[in-house]
Amino acid sequence: MSNAHRLLVVDDDPSLRETLTEQLELHAEFEVVTEETALGAVARVGAERVDLVVMDVGLPDMDGRDAVKQMRQNGFRSPVIMLTAQTSEIDTVMGLDAGANDYVTKPFKFAVLLARIRAQLRQYEASEDAIFQIGPYTFRPGAKLLVGERGSKLKLTEKETAILRFLYRAGRQVVGRDTLLAEVWGYNAQVTTHTLETHIYRLRQKIEPNPAAASILVTEGGGYKLLP
Repeated sequence: MSNAHRLLVVDDDPSLRETLTEQLELHAEFEVVTEETALGAVARVGAERVDLVVMDVGLPDMDGRDAVKQMRQNGFRSPVIMLTAQTSEIDTVMGLDAGANDYVTKPFKFAVLLARIRAQLRQYEASEDAIFQIGPYTFRPGAKLLVGERGSKLKLTEKETAILRFLYRAGRQVVGRDTLLAEVWGYNAQVTTHTLETHIYRLRQKIEPNPAAASILVTEGGGYKLLP
């Protein structure tokens, strides 16, 4: 899946890493990478796109909370869920103060962790800090901006940003014209307008290498979708 959420699981227990990877990757919305050390996790989030981190507190080289604090200081903004065997209130407070978004106590049911992951991703996607990958561009909806591979910046209008955000969330599914009109403009499906087509045309002029032969924002089956 081109825009699957990239999750980083950090734990020194190989069986837990393997189990979580297998369980999470049963869901097409996720792609999972792993680290067994805190320093490895800090380096990974600094070098690659990571949409959410599941971080154990008790790591061999550093307290997971200190690693999260370092990630935040380095500019990492995506959600972090801490895993801990500790159940004290002070332990939870320390983790949240370090920059974690949520806390799950071991042993836990996978369904609970899955629900927490999805909830944190939903909150993050609605925030100003959210960053997505669309084709060769880094999409920053909070800043209404697309950043190219060489650092070039394309400013987007509010409606262009809303169109790209909605199409991104749809994954590879085609989104019908009426659905986009309703979601972005709030129009009744019966309204006849060329507003959407005009915005699609302008978006393609901005983002497509060859706007006449779209390869990123394509028309299919009476609607639109984004390709990697």
